[in-house]
Amino acid sequence: MVTDRTSEPGGAPSPLRQPVMTRSSLLAALGVVAAALVPLQAAHAQQSADEESAAPVIEQETPAEGPTSPEQTADSPYLSDWYHQNLTAIGSKNIRFGPQQVDDIYLEYEFFGRKGPLDLYGYIDFPKFFGVGNGADSGIFDNGSPVFMELEPKLSIDDMVGRDLSVGPVKEWFVAFDYIFDWGHNTENRQNTLYAGLGADFDTGSPLGLSLNLYKRRQWENYGAANEHSWDGYRAQLNYSYPLGSFDNGASLVYVGFTNHDFGSDLGDKDPSRTNESTVATNVLLYQFTHLRFMAVARYFHNGGQWNDGVTAPFPDTHGDSFELRSTGWGYYFGVGWQF
Repeated sequence: MVTDRTSEPGGAPSPLRQPVMTRSSLLAALGVVAAALVPLQAAHAQQSADEESAAPVIEQETPAEGPTSPEQTADSPYLSDWYHQNLTAIGSKNIRFGPQQVDDIYLEYEFFGRKGPLDLYGYIDFPKFFGVGNGADSGIFDNGSPVFMELEPKLSIDDMVGRDLSVGPVKEWFVAFDYIFDWGHNTENRQNTLYAGLGADFDTGSPLGLSLNLYKRRQWENYGAANEHSWDGYRAQLNYSYPLGSFDNGASLVYVGFTNHDFGSDLGDKDPSRTNESTVATNVLLYQFTHLRFMAVARYFHNGGQWNDGVTAPFPDTHGDSFELRSTGWGYYFGVGWQF
């Protein structure tokens, strides 16, 4: 998650807005996330029944070993047996995708699931939806971006060719995409980026879910940056999740994480305030019931948004003063949502 704003003073591009939970709500990032988010209380109930030798319990599917979301039974409490959704109010602090740190409170609609060869993840953000943010923040109601979205579909190569292509620890191969769109009010405040490549899910022999995607980047609009309308660089994306436990009150606790490393760009060669590489590592704790869920996120940025940490920005801040770019450090998110 990030925040779009109106044009920075001096005609500088708006900062990039990105998901918290990328693939999240840092769910992301990911089929891995999707599996981790499926409620675990059914398994807990079954275990209790076995221990007490009680009457048989109708079993529901629980997360399998893979990163994809299992289909629910006919008794599923959700609207779809494979397409899972949630709506979350998120507060963010010290987000470093742009030249200035952004604080924002916004609304996010998130969706994910697996059906046939399609493994889908995505979200739509409505920036500054509640009218709260710092001076660098703008959004849907104050001439900022009304919508920021990310769509991450993967197509199973194994399913499409009808063969098991697993080898070693790799249990499934994918054609993977990551499309990011920020609908700024003009081209200087808009992003339009496609990552395309290959993905793999791994068998870890444990409850740990693990996947890796390698992308090449096609950059169209990018807030007026010098790499617009070009093929510019690559991204390595590692996604991981681990169920931490379930509780007597029906809640479950899940850790979800993902790391994006962008490299091989030429942007830093064209602009000394930018870099050719950038890394963002996201760590999420999800405490959730069947519908209600709580999210806490710590995200580490290294040259977030490919801004060169420590150099003087080539444009003034919102007060007309010069400032130093602070694109390396921690940012935080907290959210309350409803799964349906």
